[in-house]
Amino acid sequence: MKVDEGKYSVLELVDWYKRKELVPNKEYQRGAGLWPTSAKSYFIDTILKEFPFPKLYFHERLDMTTRRPRREIVDGQQRMSTIAEFVSNQFELGSNAEGLKGKRFDDLSSEQQEKFYSYAVSVDVIRNADRSEILSMFRRMNAYTLPLNGPEKRHSEFFGEFKDWVNTVLDRYGRLLVDWNVFTSRQIVRMADAEFIADVALAVEEGVVSTSPTKLRKLYKRYDTSFSPRTQIDERITSVLDVIRADLSELQGTFLTRPHVFHSLICALLHRRYGLPNAEELIGYEPVGSFFADRRTALAALMQLATAYEEKSFNGPLGNFVRSTSEGGNRAAQRAERLLYLCHALDGDLSAFG
Repeated sequence: MKVDEGKYSVLELVDWYKRKELVPNKEYQRGAGLWPTSAKSYFIDTILKEFPFPKLYFHERLDMTTRRPRREIVDGQQRMSTIAEFVSNQFELGSNAEGLKGKRFDDLSSEQQEKFYSYAVSVDVIRNADRSEILSMFRRMNAYTLPLNGPEKRHSEFFGEFKDWVNTVLDRYGRLLVDWNVFTSRQIVRMADAEFIADVALAVEEGVVSTSPTKLRKLYKRYDTSFSPRTQIDERITSVLDVIRADLSELQGTFLTRPHVFHSLICALLHRRYGLPNAEELIGYEPVGSFFADRRTALAALMQLATAYEEKSFNGPLGNFVRSTSEGGNRAAQRAERLLYLCHALDGDLSAFG
């Protein structure tokens, strides 16, 4: 068996596909037609934005009848069929293709069509191999592949409005999560940042609740076709992220930027300014219409909370906050406790706790 790496333009691949010199092999993968239109649209947008996507695998053999090479797609059939369908105007792009909603291939400008056709696709071409050798190769490759975690599964299952919004927020604020060390690079690769933003949206929708893969999946599913509260949720969450970036930069590098505490800080800012469902009933704190009373005193109180945790002051006046940050990161009871302390910290006054 021999495997050669190569790059081929979309135009070359489409030409082979039309002339049936490149064909699917259903023994290796499911047939075409399984992706929803939203997934196809997202994939085409990936090409138009010139982002990379995983390489394709072809098995090449000589067709003795035509004396020409015949290539079978052993991995990447959905991607290849989507490209061919789009070029043939069989579907239009959705809202997850920024600025191109409703357009088919023929509706693109000549520059966009040229960019699409000239995109270089990475391909591994397998030669001198039989089916058992190819299957053995993929078994070995898959042996080193990590199973998909929760957020990765959701982002491979859903391609609609809610996922598009999450990606848009990360495009704008992902640097904040990196620079503030909220997540490690490895966590971001495994899409922890996407799960985080979805979890904040869940708080705007439902208030202080325990999070779970089931709840987050329901959120993606609920707003996959239409995300009607998108504008309100986006405005509220992005306004909080803007305030954190502009006015609370001194918190960078402190304990308060750990994911579960940072989530609670965002929720405290949301509740203080806009109100969260069920939060007032849970913690007895009424929204006041602003993010904080005074920036300087709010920062001082927030730093006081960070210090209490770092010193493990379980028996001090802030002991309940310390315990709530140490016990359950994503459980409603601990989230409510943290929210109470953080809201008072944004008042610049922790005297209510002794």
